[in-house]
Amino acid sequence: MINRYSRPEMANIWSEENKYRAWLEVEILADEAWAELGEIPKEDVALIREKADFDIDRILEIEQETRHDVVAFTRAVSETLGEERKWVHYGLTSTDVVDTAYGYLYKQANDIIRRDLENFTNIIADKAKEHKFTIMMGRTHGVHAEPTTFGLKLATWYSEMKRNIERFEHAAAGVEAGKISGAVGNFANIPPFVEQYVCDKLGIRAQEISTQVLPRDLHAEYFAVLASIATSIERMATEIRGLQKSEQREVEEFFAKGQKGSSAMPHKRNPIGSENMTGLARVIRGHMVTAYENVALWHERDISHSSAERIITPDTTILIDYMLNRFGNIVKNLTVFPENMIRNMNSTFGLIFSQRAMLTLIEKGMTREQAYDLVQPKTAYSWDNQVDFKPLLEADPEVTSRLTQEEIDEIFNPAYYTKRVDDIFERIGLGD
Repeated sequence: MINRYSRPEMANIWSEENKYRAWLEVEILADEAWAELGEIPKEDVALIREKADFDIDRILEIEQETRHDVVAFTRAVSETLGEERKWVHYGLTSTDVVDTAYGYLYKQANDIIRRDLENFTNIIADKAKEHKFTIMMGRTHGVHAEPTTFGLKLATWYSEMKRNIERFEHAAAGVEAGKISGAVGNFANIPPFVEQYVCDKLGIRAQEISTQVLPRDLHAEYFAVLASIATSIERMATEIRGLQKSEQREVEEFFAKGQKGSSAMPHKRNPIGSENMTGLARVIRGHMVTAYENVALWHERDISHSSAERIITPDTTILIDYMLNRFGNIVKNLTVFPENMIRNMNSTFGLIFSQRAMLTLIEKGMTREQAYDLVQPKTAYSWDNQVDFKPLLEADPEVTSRLTQEEIDEIFNPAYYTKRVDDIFERIGLGD
């Protein structure tokens, strides 16, 4: 992944240095397990633990000849050892090392993502509570519907992220796995004890059954969950982009002193952070498709998944880490304009209260059809002629014979639409 969308902590996990360190740890732990079984002298394993190392340039040099990265790695490691070198890679196949190390690296990456998810969700929760009763226009199909609150909008984001966290925990457990079961998964040349020992030491689970590789449906599910998280962020970012349009300006991404929005138009303040989220979500969804393509491998394994995973695994985790942190800052520092929300709500002549007018008339004795047929023509006249809806009701004897002026005024009270907000917040765990 390019540095522009990388954060150092996550990027370092997928560095060549850290990858080979993980490979080496798997190799050494496997030897320790063999020693526990009495198959390898413990003194040799102690020497391997003390002396085994690698030089990345040397690995690459050897790979030019072997055309096999794991063979190059084991030979480079062996060069740092004495007679004990014969136990390096003992009983293992390449993917025993690579897939188990991947599980260990996934665990490291998931620890960061887990922290990111928690921090991001807490930021949304705080912003939702802050704007719990900030009244704004609710829109369906892009058209004014009925009043809601900005806090409720944010509360839907919070609830969605809580679901994403649950999905992530399940999917993360799937990929935090190892396999040391040999060339076709039948433990012919290595006992299951070695697999369990190595995985326990790495803090990952031993996959209950495998071929030469871990089953890739686990990884497909994981990438699908990361794509779901990215898509949730995109949904939120799209909302900010819509609300930041000049004719609405209900919210605005923080605009720093000295920041520029356009090379040609000095006045521009563009929601570039949210737009970045939209673009990066597209990339992650594309990687999800690739992960699903990796499931259908030939027989006990082919290598078609390997080249793809070298790209999608670091890139997707790095991007998710970046998105959660950057968009978290966007939400945290979001500028909100309650007065513009009220202005926009009032721009459609009170038509947004049409359902409440109809329901109030039904409560006062009209049938639903009578109330609808009375209200609907007035809303059409109001919209077509750009006049307020309320005076049209006040001028109709069918209305005034049933409703007092106070009751008519109450129809147009936007606070009515906030009466269940506390209950909703309580239902999703955001109660005071």
